[in-house]
Order: sequence, then structure tokens, then C-alpha cells
Amino acid sequence: MLLNISFHFDFIPLLVVVAVAWLAPILLSLLKVKNVPSVIVEIIMGYIIGVYFFVSRTGSDFHILEFLATAGFIFIMFLSGLEIDVDQIISSFPKKKTARSVFKNAFILGLAYFALVVILSYLSTFFLSRFIVIPHRWYFALIMVTTSVGIVLPVLKGRGELSSSYGQMIIIAAAVADVLSIILFTFTAFILRNGFKFELLYILIVFFAFYIFYRITGWLRHVMLFKRLFYQLSHAASQIRVRSSILIMLIFVGISQYIGEEVILLGAFLSGLLLSTLLHKERSVLMIKLDGMGYGFFIPIFFIMVGIMFEPSALKDFDSSILIFLVMLLLVMFTIKIIPSFLWIKMFGPRKAIAGGFLMSSQLSLIIAASVIGLQLGVVTPAINASFILMAVLTCLIAPVLFNWIYPVDITEGEKTIIIGGSSTAVLLARRMDIHGKKVIIVEKDNKRFQEIKEKGLVVFEGDGLDEEIYRKIKLLKDNFVVVETGDDEQNLKIASILKGDFSHDKIITRSDKMSFAEKFTQLGVKSIDRHRIFATAIENFILRPTTYNDLVETFENYTVEEIFITNSQIDGMQVKDVPFPDGALLILIKREKSFFIPHGETYFKLGDILHVLGTPTALENVISRVQAR
Repeated sequence: MLLNISFHFDFIPLLVVVAVAWLAPILLSLLKVKNVPSVIVEIIMGYIIGVYFFVSRTGSDFHILEFLATAGFIFIMFLSGLEIDVDQIISSFPKKKTARSVFKNAFILGLAYFALVVILSYLSTFFLSRFIVIPHRWYFALIMVTTSVGIVLPVLKGRGELSSSYGQMIIIAAAVADVLSIILFTFTAFILRNGFKFELLYILIVFFAFYIFYRITGWLRHVMLFKRLFYQLSHAASQIRVRSSILIMLIFVGISQYIGEEVILLGAFLSGLLLSTLLHKERSVLMIKLDGMGYGFFIPIFFIMVGIMFEPSALKDFDSSILIFLVMLLLVMFTIKIIPSFLWIKMFGPRKAIAGGFLMSSQLSLIIAASVIGLQLGVVTPAINASFILMAVLTCLIAPVLFNWIYPVDITEGEKTIIIGGSSTAVLLARRMDIHGKKVIIVEKDNKRFQEIKEKGLVVFEGDGLDEEIYRKIKLLKDNFVVVETGDDEQNLKIASILKGDFSHDKIITRSDKMSFAEKFTQLGVKSIDRHRIFATAIENFILRPTTYNDLVETFENYTVEEIFITNSQIDGMQVKDVPFPDGALLILIKREKSFFIPHGETYFKLGDILHVLGTPTALENVISRVQAR
């Protein structure tokens, strides 16, 4: 019998939902709204189309949307697990047993932070119960302890804080909160549905499966046959890594489903966590593809359906106490995260510590998922569920804003690249540097061009490169690279002369179109790039090594070459074979003083060596953390 494909389904509801998912990020971009997750717009727009379009919520067509929303919910948990950097958590374990090192350890402080949040959250339910009836205080408290790594990471990345000790402290705390809150939710939900019975131990089967898969897949990764097959099938139509990831996710979801519906949450999360442990730092390329599947289709449908199913009328159950309760709930959700952040005051000061507490208050996916599960279990009322959906929206809007207000970023501070002149080349360079996570400041004197660059979302100052005051305004430092790109050789020379003469600045790069100016730049001690020579070199590469050159250009966002200085004294004298490089990084060359050589396993590292490493951004970060002193 041939496959029976039916076209009798009404595709219009799915079309409307996908159109909303497509429109949400476009609206944010057109309105130039920053630091607001698109899912907030998806929930709001979902509510609007729910009122005016999905009046009837029955029938097979709507059930298909519910199934896709469930798939989106599973994807959220899966990607949440994949976002957890297990290597980062393991490396944060206290290595020294002194009291000083333990109390400053990110992992220990993350556990202490979470414990305090749980205690404060549970105590707060007694206060909130004065305003409304809370069917189950413990479950209500668990909903409030959740946090959103998906909000914390982008905010810290935008601030350039990912690799700082402050950023690492917050990331570890958020990761620990994610893992432990999901485990607590699973056990609590299972007990609420089935009672405190022997079957509770069945949940351990999921953890056992995690261990078994970790051992098996870890072994398979070193089997030559599988390595060859995965390499051959990783691209084109096969996409074996993506298929393997989805297979692992569904295996864990299937196992969890047989134990209990409430365990699916944990199963999906652990499947992502498993992949994170296996893929280590090479996972960035795979995550781009999985993010495309999740955030490109399934996950937006989940949040839009949350908006469609949102019933503000349920809030009427609170009668006249509704406004007071919502205000108190919002204040409590911030308070229980801010008070534990006092643990960080001694290390980072009160301002940064409290700002971190506000950022940890942002809640999104998990709070909505936990509330929906509680609604199904009967321990969360429709009114409380509606309240938590509102809290998810409000905390995601307020927390990043308060974080940046309390701990404002000074874009002129620290490491940065300064580009004098706002040409199209300068804008392209700024965007490419942003991909590497590098801070760039453009200086443009023409007001019209200044406004155009500003509208592109780039950091730009209006000023003239010939005016010395502009360099004081942007806080030029000795280590900052200055790219002089005005489009005029004579203007470039004047600006470079001011930088060399008045500021004794050495890190200057410019371009020259004429040989006479190239010689003047050389005499001045400024590195100049001959555009004609670069153009000829590019053509030469296309002719002599077309595949290699084209692949490097096309995969620029995934694979780049980084120069990494060895500053970690523990690496000094070690051989290459004794320093484990992540799978996503390849050591190409070593520069020692003025000599270059290709390394092998017996090569010794020395302090001051410059390593030329090819790899993914996350893999390169891993190499930097290994060979550079903290």
C-alpha cells in the first residue's frame, strides 16, 4: 500500500502562526528595540491572534499546532541543556582545599546562591499567601527560583563579560540554578502526580541512561569507522550529526515518557546536557544548526501558543487584590534573587553584585513550562498561571535594563579597536570584528554618515581624527589598535602623524594607494596595507588554492585563525602532546621571537610563544583559557 498523503488539513492556522514568528524579530529590528527577547513579542502577538483569529480552539488543525508547540517545548529544554557548558562547570570545581579558595569558587558560590534563593522563595510564599490562596506552596516556590540562561548569556556577551571572573560567576550560578531547579521540578511533579512511592526511583533510570549513553557515545567517538562515517555524512543531505542529536533527544524523551509525563522535562534537558559533555568546545557549529531548527520553527510556535492560550480573564479570580498581588509577586521575584547576590559583594563590590542579582531575576522558558505543568497537575490555578506568564514577560523586560542601569558599561574602557573614518570598509571591518566578540569604536566627522552608521547599531563617535580631543574622549590606550581609514592618503598620513607624534602610539594600521605614501608610512613606523597587493594576493589564492581559500572565507563565522600568547607559567616547558587541545581547534604554527616552526607532539612550549590556532570561536576560547594566566 502506498503512503497515504492527505491535503485535507487546513494550513491557514499554521501559516498565521509562522507568519507571526517571522514578523516578531523584524518588528524588534524596525523599532530598534534592544535587549528585548523576540519571544516576548511572540507571546504578545500570540495573544492578539488568539483573540481575533483562533476563536475556536478545537479540531484537528488546532491539535497539530498543539503538537508542534509541545515539540517546541521539548526543544527548549533540549537546547537549555546544550547551552550548559559542562567543561566550564567542571573547571570551576575547587582545586585547592583552603577555606579562601573554596569560598571564592564559582561553583561553590553558585550552589550557595541557589540554596539561598530556594529558602527565600519558600518563605516568600507565606507572605504572598496573605493576598491569594496558594494550593501548593513548595511548587509555587520552585516556579520562582527558575532563571533564564538564554537571557543571561546574551546580556553578558554584549557587555564583553563572558570571559571575566564576574561573568563566569554569574554564568555558573545560572547554570547551576537551571540544572538543580529542573531536577527539583521533576521529583516534585512526580510525587504530586503519583505520591511518595517506590516508583519515584524510576526517575533514576533517566540518569542511568545518561551515564550509559555517555560511556557508549564516548567510546564510539574514538572508533575509526564511526569517525570516518560521521565525517563523510556530516554535510549535504545526510547531516548525520543533526540526526544523531535529534535521535538522542527523542530516546531520552521516550524513556522519560514511560516513567511519567512530568519526567519528559528532565529527559529533554539531560539529552542536551549529554551532547554538551560529548561535543565539548566543537559544539558551536552543531548548535548553529540545532538553533536553526529550534528557534527557526518549533520554539516560536510554543511561545505563540502560550500567548494564544493566555487567559487574562483568569486574573479576575483575585478580585480586588489582583494589582497588589501582581506588584508583590514581581517584587518578591526580584528580592529572592538580589539578596543572595550579596555573596558576591566581597569579590566584585556592591554595585556589580546587586546588578548580577537583577540579571539573575530574568525568567522565561522554564517559568512558563513549570507553571503550565503545575496547571495540569492542579497545584497551580489558571489565575496563578496567568500571573507567572506576565512575570516572565516583565522580568525579561526589566532585568536587563536594571542590570545595565546599575552597572553601566563604558564602551570606551578597556580593550578596543578604533577606526578613524566611517567608510564602507570600516563598517565591514567593525562587523567582522564583532563576530570575534571584539569591541570597535568608529570615529566619523560627517554628521550624515555618522547617523547612518549609528542606525546600523555600531558604536560611533562624531569627531575629526585630526582633533586630539577625540582621542581623549574615547580614552585611547597604548594597547588599542587604531585603523586610519578616511579614504584619502594625505588625510591618513596627517592623522597617523598626530597619533605617533602627540600620543606616541605604535599600533596604527592604514592603507595606501600610492607608493610614495607607502614609503612615508614606513618611515613613520606605521603599518600600511597596499590595496592593489591585497587584491592581487586574493586573485592568486583563487587561482592556486581555490578550495582552501574559498572554504576559509565561507566558514569565517565558524572557523578563524587566532594568535594566542602563552602567559600561563604552568604551560612553560610542557610538550604539545601534554596540553589537551579541544576537538574544534588545531595548532598550526608557533612563533618564538622571530622564528616560525610547525609544531609536533614533542615540541616544547615556552612563555611568550605566539600560537597560531585554527578553530571555532568556543574552541579558541578554551585554548586561551588553558595557555593564558588568569
